[in-house]
Amino acid sequence: MADLRTNYLGIELKNPLILGACNLVTNIDTIKKAEEKGIAAIVYKSLFEEQIQLERAQLDDELEEYADRNAEMVNLFPNIQHAGPEEHLFNVSRVKQSVKIPVIASLNAILKDSWVDYAKQLEKTGIDALEINFFYVPKNFDFEGHQVIKEQVDILRAIKQAIKIPVSVKLSPFYANPLHVIASMKNAGADGFVLFNRMFQPEIDIDKEQHFAPYDLSNPSDNRLALRFAGLLFGNLKTSICSNTGIYTGADVLKMILAGADCVQVVSTIYKNKIDYIPTILSDITSWMDKKGYNNLAAFRGKLSNKNINDPFVYKRAQYIDLLLKSDEVIKKFPVL
Repeated sequence: MADLRTNYLGIELKNPLILGACNLVTNIDTIKKAEEKGIAAIVYKSLFEEQIQLERAQLDDELEEYADRNAEMVNLFPNIQHAGPEEHLFNVSRVKQSVKIPVIASLNAILKDSWVDYAKQLEKTGIDALEINFFYVPKNFDFEGHQVIKEQVDILRAIKQAIKIPVSVKLSPFYANPLHVIASMKNAGADGFVLFNRMFQPEIDIDKEQHFAPYDLSNPSDNRLALRFAGLLFGNLKTSICSNTGIYTGADVLKMILAGADCVQVVSTIYKNKIDYIPTILSDITSWMDKKGYNNLAAFRGKLSNKNINDPFVYKRAQYIDLLLKSDEVIKKFPVL
């Protein structure tokens, strides 16, 4: 029987399948079932500082709505304050106590002090590791790219100095040179990287002529970007690599490991195929390994990485060329006339 154990952030996992941050993990029965079906670790849904600030502002507005209506009334309600992250911290702690597999917290903050403060509070819940989400939405024309990276590296360094548990960075793909950013963050103390964060994008309803917030599951083809960078990183930077987005099947997991990933995060396939699909993914991995004669993941991890192949085009070419596309074959398969 193939050994599916792997190491991520210095934590031994029984297999490479992690349930990524999503609303599914907020239900204790769901995460217990996921553990029973074979999931190796759980990333709890993100703590968003922005959401806490919005909720706090909304509460303040509601409490003050009827204040100062007459000379005798300064305010109508007692002095109540928003609980901040307390509810989220309680839920993380409850999840950690409910399962035996590793639990990783996820954090999205705004201010440097908040990043550090929330990281310290999350560590106290007993989590096994922390996943910090770095992204930057351009808001003005004057803020240069290197300033964004410097700010994020400074935040990472401060977090690493403040807590003792492993820290992974979940990156967006929108850097001019993700490899340089990853190397810089590795030097700042990052224990691993999740490739890549699936960012919210605005959408427009042309009939109503207004914006709306779509909730779209990833597509299987979305995993190719993570595949590229897992292949480029393997053997060149000593760090944990977790592939994310568009990973649906056992074959998708195997592709990532062949490229060089240590593990993967799955979300959309669980929404679409349900928790009961986890054993199928693991069984497909095991069957393939048995067929190929691989006893463990290390036997083929990175076998098809950039470091271990001689083809100069696979990972380092981004534009279409006839040699890669084999255009004649494409035309025969998809005739346009």
